[in-house]
Order: sequence, then C-alpha cells, then structure tokens
Amino acid sequence: MPLALLALAVGAFGIGTTEFVMMGLLPDVANDLHISIPSAGHLVSAYALGVVIGAPLLAAVTARMSRRTVLIALMGLFVAGNALSALAPDNGWLLAARFLSGLPHGAFFGVGAVVATNMVAPERKARSVSLMFLGLTVANVVGVPVATLMGQQLGWRATFLGVSAIGLAAIAALAFLIPHDHEHATAKGLRGELAALRSVPVWLSLGTTVAGFGALFAAYSYITPMLTDAAGYADASVTLLLALFGVGATAGNLLGGRLADHSLRGTLFGGLGSLVAVLALFPLLMRTEFTAAVAVILLGMAAFATGSPLQLMVMDKAASAPSLASSANQAAFNLANAGGAWIGGLALAAGFGVTSPALAGAALAVLGLGVASLAYAVDRRSAPAGGRERVVASHVPQEAEAVHY
Repeated sequence: MPLALLALAVGAFGIGTTEFVMMGLLPDVANDLHISIPSAGHLVSAYALGVVIGAPLLAAVTARMSRRTVLIALMGLFVAGNALSALAPDNGWLLAARFLSGLPHGAFFGVGAVVATNMVAPERKARSVSLMFLGLTVANVVGVPVATLMGQQLGWRATFLGVSAIGLAAIAALAFLIPHDHEHATAKGLRGELAALRSVPVWLSLGTTVAGFGALFAAYSYITPMLTDAAGYADASVTLLLALFGVGATAGNLLGGRLADHSLRGTLFGGLGSLVAVLALFPLLMRTEFTAAVAVILLGMAAFATGSPLQLMVMDKAASAPSLASSANQAAFNLANAGGAWIGGLALAAGFGVTSPALAGAALAVLGLGVASLAYAVDRRSAPAGGRERVVASHVPQEAEAVHY
C-alpha cells in the first residue's frame, strides 16, 4: 500500500479525536464556562451540524480543484476550528468554533477516499479506504482517552491545542506524501457532481448508511447505562470498555476492507446481518461482565466492517463524479448518529428496559438490510443479461473495471 495513505490516516486520526473527545470533556467545559451539562451538550450537536452541512457543500464548491490542494485546505480549516475552540472566550464562540471544526470533516473523508482508491490497483480499493478509516478507529482507542486525560489534567483548552498540532502534522504529511494531481478533480465541476446525486442507486446506498449506522448509534449512545445497570460494571470501568469498542471497530474496519475487495455486496450483507445478530443478543450478553465486554467488541467489529463497503459502493454508484457522493456518505453517517441516538432514546423513555436501545438498533439494522436488498434488486434489473459482473466507471477518467457484487 502507498505510504501516502498514512497521511490520510493521520488526518483521520485528528478528526476522530476532536469529534469524540467532547463527550469526555463536557463536565470540564460546562464548569469553566458556567453553563449546564445539557447546554454543553449542544457543542456535540454543533460539530455534527457542521459535518452535515460542510460535507456536500465543500465537496461541491471544490469540485474543480486539485484533490491534493483540497485535502490540505480542509485540514487547514480543521486546524483553525480547533485553535479557535481553544481560544473561545464563552459558550457562543465555542459553539461557532465547533461548527467550524466540523465543516471539513465529511469532505476530508469523502475526497480522501477518492484519492486513496486512485492510488491503488482495483482489487485493493476497499483496503485503501479501510486504511484511511484506520485513523478514525484508532482515535477511539488512543486519541480520545489521551486527549480526555490531557483535558482533565491541563484544562480542556489544552486538548484542542493538541488536536490542532495533530492537524498541522497531517498537513505536513499530506504535502510531502500525497502526489501532485495530474489533472483537476473532475472536468464536470459542480454541475457534474450534483448530477451524480440524481441517481437512485446513490440514494439507496446513502439510505443503507443511515439505517446501518443508525443501528450502531441507537445502542452505542446508551452503552454506559447498559454496562453499569445491566452488566454490573463500575462507572470507572466504562472508559476501558469503550476502548475495547475501538479495538473491535479497528479489527472490523480492516477485515471489512479486505473482504470487500473480494465481494463488496457480500461483505455489506454479512456486516449488516452480523449487526442484527449482535444487537438482538444484547439483552442476553449484558447479563454478565464477561459477555458484556465481548458484546462491546463484537458491536464495533460488526458495525465498522460495513464502513469501507458502504463508502466504496457510494463512490461506484457515482463513478463519474464521486467526490460529492462520497462526502455525502459522511453526512449520512452523522445523520445516523443523531437519528439512531434519538430512536434508542425513544425506546428507553418508553420504559422497555435499559437494553431496549439495542433492540431498536437491531430493527434499524434489519431496515438497512432491506434497503441494501432493494439496491441489489435495482442493480440486477439494470445489469446486462447473462452475467454476474457489472462494469462501472472507475474514479480515473477513461478507465473501467469489473466489480464483483
């Protein structure tokens, strides 16, 4: 694999750290700014809103620019947002800075995925995407715990300065390791990128992302009460268990990338089916400490095994203009975060029990399987008769490849 993928992974590590570290810093921020915990929670929403708005917007307006230049510029915006977060004098400015920090998130992963796949042979595309996402999953194992500890010991502002330093390292890595583009990202520009979103298969792929990862967040958003109230863990043990989730997510991401290069559709169905099974078994697995720890690992593995296949599928459906669709998939991921947490909360508020969000997640995973099956049926109907292969345009103009589904 090209060393340039390391630069993308470093950027993903910084983005993953700043996205999730706020959850651990909420009490410190609330105390320092003299606001309530629920008010501080709006900082999480502000970042997510930035991702949803910034992902398609920035990918669209930079459609004619060199992808290398776009990646460096996006990481520069990321550094600025985190530095302003560290300097924010009050909650209003911090909300604005967190929104700014979220703007480049989706576009970086979207454009980065296109760059990653263009640097490798066709049979290694999914693995290249999974290596970029490796930075995101490792952030949950290492970056978030270390950044949280830094914030608790040195103050939350130090955390965002540290994340800014990671962003500067990513800029240097991108500048030195990403090759210069031989052409603009796309000759079609904004109009061509927007045209890709008129495709029904693209929207079905995005719908699969929303439902599939909504299943994850329906359960994961309430994993702490499940571990403490159902499995009997002490509050102090939760941080270690969340690190185990990151280990499972890392393993699932790498496994999904490798398997997807052999069967993209099969890996997607397998991952979603595994997610249904794991979430459906949560009420049983949460009865003992050991099985609960296993459940946390399996949840990360099953969910993130679908990450690379979904990203690659969206890009394949919009092969003539993949940057916007690829970035839109990251916006869909954040919609899944908000929607899944809301649906899981409804199950909990209805009095169905502390593990009921997992069952709600299982239902969402079934819905994801249904949308993925519909997408498969649409592909079968439009595929040439008499073959199992469907030829799609690659991400490099004037090339085509056979993709096995």
